Amino acid sequence: MQIIKLLLVALAMSGFVATAGAQDAKPYKEGAVTQLTYIKTKPGKFNDYMKFLAGDYKKLMEANIKGGLVVRYGIYTTQPRNPNEANLILAVTRPNFATLDKVDEMDAISAKIGGSSEARAKAAAERATMRDILGGELIQEMVLK
Repeated sequence: MQIIKLLLVALAMSGFVATAGAQDAKPYKEGAVTQLTYIKTKPGKFNDYMKFLAGDYKKLMEANIKGGLVVRYGIYTTQPRNPNEANLILAVTRPNFATLDKVDEMDAISAKIGGSSEARAKAAAERATMRDILGGELIQEMVLK
């Protein structure tokens, strides 16, 4: 009788362990990571900033896609609810968080498109006359299995 009790306990425990293991499996996988940047264009500078985006920014994003560092990018306009909110959102989607660590590759692409670090710093200062960056965030897609 003792042996039967021990066998039943062992059987119950093995079923519990199998069930617990199945419950620990995630019903999703981690997907792509999107970096959102909230932009407020300065008065009268919306079209100038859009010209920049259609030029060097687009070249940079397309080169990053070709290099496998970016999956897609998008530019979205939004209606601010108050004067302190963004009117543009830049969205850059990368394959995963690890891609954000590829700083050397991103810098090489930036140098190819924008020139020396001095030239890129000057261009950044020029962009600052057209817009303010209000903030940003990183979001990750959760893909259900």
